Amino acid sequence: MATINQNYQKLPGCYLFAEIARRVAAYKEAHPEADIIRLGIGDVTQPLPQVCIDAMHKAVDEMAHQETFRGYGPEQGYPFLIEAIREHNYTKRGIQIASDEIFVSDGSKSDTGNIQEIFGLDNKVAITDPVYPVYLDTNVMAGRTGEMQENGYFAGVTYLPSNADNGFTPDLPKEHVDMIYLCCPNNPTGTTLSREALTKWVNYAKENDAVILFDAAYAAYISEPEVPRSIYEIPGATDCAIEFRSFSKTAGFTGTRCGYTVIPKTVTGKAADGSRVRFRDLWNRRHTTKFNGTAYIVQRGAAAIYTDEGQAQIKELISYYMENARIIREGLKSAGITAYGGINAPYIWLKTPNDMPSWDFFDKLLTEVNIVGTPGAGFGPCGEGYFRLTSFGDRENTKRAVERIKTQLHI
Repeated sequence: MATINQNYQKLPGCYLFAEIARRVAAYKEAHPEADIIRLGIGDVTQPLPQVCIDAMHKAVDEMAHQETFRGYGPEQGYPFLIEAIREHNYTKRGIQIASDEIFVSDGSKSDTGNIQEIFGLDNKVAITDPVYPVYLDTNVMAGRTGEMQENGYFAGVTYLPSNADNGFTPDLPKEHVDMIYLCCPNNPTGTTLSREALTKWVNYAKENDAVILFDAAYAAYISEPEVPRSIYEIPGATDCAIEFRSFSKTAGFTGTRCGYTVIPKTVTGKAADGSRVRFRDLWNRRHTTKFNGTAYIVQRGAAAIYTDEGQAQIKELISYYMENARIIREGLKSAGITAYGGINAPYIWLKTPNDMPSWDFFDKLLTEVNIVGTPGAGFGPCGEGYFRLTSFGDRENTKRAVERIKTQLHI
């Protein structure tokens, strides 16, 4: 008899955004006339940069001729993209990363979910709370946690509260942990960690032989010069950190799919016999076994953003979304709602009025003003009482949504 992976039974009924989609669909069916504005899921709305379109068109044409046709490419990524990533995001910032330490993929969601496979099941996991659900859920699926408790926490996981009381900067764990998930700029709170805070985490990881799993998918949105764009700007991080990056929000690739993971050879773990093993080598083995590489056409499109013209176009794209963030943040403030983020990230993290439960506020926004957001409780117990809005809508809908909140929402 075939049996199931029982760890999946530990998870709540469905993935957060699937539950949101279900509720919105039910409301839309009951109210077909409703003009719903979606500021919930972090999906982009603006077209791809023209340089990406041009590069992909050219790559498509290459696939039509035998002399330029390409089949399987290198699983780790084509050198033209890897070298562009290395030069622009690392070398120019004084960070030394080797070409064979960069792995191109179909997005950082996949990588942040799959990275746990190269770690032993006896590793103790620490996650910030609230947190992007993929980090926690994939460790639950793997069997690295206990059951969910009545308070919403999973046994066996070290939670790092991140809220307004501590300035959204979690304290170091009081117990030993082995795998530390950090997201900066943070999804969902839209806040960042200072250089000083990141230095404390790197020092902790080195002292405790732990590994930091650093999700920097929104690094391109950082506007304040003092905020690090990469964990590797912190001395010692190349000995203890794995970094994830994405083209999804940087260049609008949510539907095109491309990202990459950086694993320095100096990041190692202990084998059963006590020897040290490079996580880079384990990831390379997994990557080449389970993945045949990101499409050549997509990688050509991704590489185009590193041209001068491409940099100008993605800056314009990011500025568009960050202006939306400003409109939302200031609109919430004028409506008497406390909000955070939206300065170095495309997310606005608001305090629900009158300490309303976040799913109740979701229903209130949907039914009173036909706006979809994301309940903070879906990101973890410390997200209760908070709510996430994204700035990825188009300008007109963003303005309309803010106006509805200011004039029609009953607080």
